[in-house]
Amino acid sequence: MELKNEGNSETPSKGRGRAGAESAKVIVQSRSREEQYAAGKALRETCPRRAHAAWKAPSDRRDAVELVLQAEKGRLPHLLPLRHGRMVRSAFTFYRGAALTMAADLATTPSTGIRVHCCGDAHLCNFGGFATPERNIIFSINDLDETLPAPWEWDLKRLAASFVVACRNNGLKDVVAKDVALTCVRTYRESMAEFSQMKTLELLYRALSAEELITGLPPELRKRAMKRIEKEQAKSRGEEMFPKLVEHKGDKPIIKDQLPTIFHNEDLPPGEIRKFLKDALTAYRATLSPAYQSLLDRYELRDAAAKVVGVGSVGTACMVLLFMAGEGDPLFLQVKEARASVLEPYAGASVFPNHGQRVVNGYRLMQPASDMFLGWSQGRTRHFFFRQLRDMKLSLMVETFGQAEMELYATWCGKALALSHARSGSSAMLSGYMGKSDAFDRALAAFSTAYADQNESDHAALKRAIRKGKVKAVFEEDR
Repeated sequence: MELKNEGNSETPSKGRGRAGAESAKVIVQSRSREEQYAAGKALRETCPRRAHAAWKAPSDRRDAVELVLQAEKGRLPHLLPLRHGRMVRSAFTFYRGAALTMAADLATTPSTGIRVHCCGDAHLCNFGGFATPERNIIFSINDLDETLPAPWEWDLKRLAASFVVACRNNGLKDVVAKDVALTCVRTYRESMAEFSQMKTLELLYRALSAEELITGLPPELRKRAMKRIEKEQAKSRGEEMFPKLVEHKGDKPIIKDQLPTIFHNEDLPPGEIRKFLKDALTAYRATLSPAYQSLLDRYELRDAAAKVVGVGSVGTACMVLLFMAGEGDPLFLQVKEARASVLEPYAGASVFPNHGQRVVNGYRLMQPASDMFLGWSQGRTRHFFFRQLRDMKLSLMVETFGQAEMELYATWCGKALALSHARSGSSAMLSGYMGKSDAFDRALAAFSTAYADQNESDHAALKRAIRKGKVKAVFEEDR
């Protein structure tokens, strides 16, 4: 059986690579690891590793500002100026909000035809630590709003380029930024080789624990990391989060307004729960297992408030919900609108009728452990997914990183992405394609540098559009 893939030995394949993806699936299911590795290696003939190094904007590339505005269709109009203000702050924040722009660009780049379950927005700020149901801290991708099966290269290119963008944002030289991107890709490649040798269930149970990641840190830094973990564990019990997020209206606990990120809508008094939300909760409950349905039933919904999150998600309909099982016994759930993935125009539509279900499926496939309250629902016109709010989440202030911290974090993210992709079952083929040399690493580092230049040009275009009044922006105080 021969592996069919788009393109020929002279012209590397581009775009979706559907034929190659179907052939890859058959190979993974029917061949030994050695044969899968050889099949992956053979793909270098149709898609040379060096072909990934190039980035040149196509002549018919759409205007960057136009793509920013396209990504906002269907969002809440009154929040869009806030999104523009956050995106234009720097080339780094622009990159975080420009997932659709890069998806359109990545669809024009070389592809082996191997598809995995992708994150869809794998920049370095979408990785972090979080708690398993057993209260252990693990490190993985923690934002999967755009998740969808797609070419594996897309995730890795977005991640590697994000390190170059972040390094420049922190004032690090390009030679350092390129080395950091090399570290990220090299770690991904070497980790994929490691994971390809594991048995299926062994890989399924593999997780990157906080202890594993901080073991090699200097003593003082390791001590600080442990203190942070302990602090997040306290938050998960509600000891710190409850007083920060809740105030009392008489004897009733309500969510505290914290403009511009958390607020009650003017037409919805605190403590009042609309019927559509009650209906959505009923539908959400049905997506949980019976055991977790029983757990949720011990809580009573007491309040709901709007929540503005991140950069890329600003303008989507998001909420925070306060449940109480008794005095001092809270549960906070975050409700996020789930829209069509930015990858869909280029990788194909989701098989799920509800985009919340698509996101939840992505979490369960890509994370070694997921929140037990993960579920989905549907409102009058929007899809949603639910999860716990700030459940021992550990996000790092990458804006403060120097070279050493960037290098270390690049190894964490590279390994975490490799583990998430390996869970799709194509690890031996991916390892065979990337090989043992640094040829692929150097190609992606070159691409990352070139694409960081493109990102700066796109950011400048948004800046001009705001300055000329073509795009409205609202600026917050330093956050």
